[in-house]
Amino acid sequence: MTDTQQLEAALGYTFRDPAYLTLALTHPSLAHESGTGTAQHHNQRLEFLGDAVLQIVVTAELYRKFPLYGEGPLTQARAQLVNRTSLGSQGRRLRLGDYLILSRGEETTGGRSRTSTIADAFEAIIGAVFLDAGYETAREIIVRLFIEEFGELTELPSLTNPKGELQELLQTTSPDPPRYEQLSVSGPDHFRQFECAVHHLGVELGRGVGRSKKLAESAAALAALERIRASSARPPVSSAPSQE
Repeated sequence: MTDTQQLEAALGYTFRDPAYLTLALTHPSLAHESGTGTAQHHNQRLEFLGDAVLQIVVTAELYRKFPLYGEGPLTQARAQLVNRTSLGSQGRRLRLGDYLILSRGEETTGGRSRTSTIADAFEAIIGAVFLDAGYETAREIIVRLFIEEFGELTELPSLTNPKGELQELLQTTSPDPPRYEQLSVSGPDHFRQFECAVHHLGVELGRGVGRSKKLAESAAALAALERIRASSARPPVSSAPSQE
């Protein structure tokens, strides 16, 4: 593992309590491998906290910068900014993969470069900063990092591929892909209205309508993303079998 002083320099913050940083970089696989697999020995709790801090900071920035937009576009923009790909990109810019503390098994299977692992570590780092220095310092770091990545956000980001985004998010907890179901078709031939639903592990995540089946599926995926983000929770998990 590389000296974490380099990471702190890239982050623009030096931890008062280095234990927070160490915990943020500790992947759950290490705790499980060593037999100390409790929630206090790896970064998942910090990831949970960091996710909430990211959500409120990004939400507040979008609310402040774009007063003419309603809830739907703002939610869509937030999903674009804090999705797993975006957070993985943020983590790679900080070279988080170099600092991760992994089990031998996770190391040999490419965990150090896995997008979901890097994104989780980035969230955990934000949670660690929040605990170490408070909300305002965490907010300053998030805003600075996001400006470096996305610029000053003079235009509202848009979610151009909600189906791909939803699949990537769901695959952080399950290898099963989402399943789309056409519920209805209405209207005359020249003005068809499709309604579709998206399911995962037997749970309906969202519904959407559109002038084509493709647009309705995209709307359903966006509704599912909004529901997941709004709950600040991981995708719902059900014991029900996947319906093919």
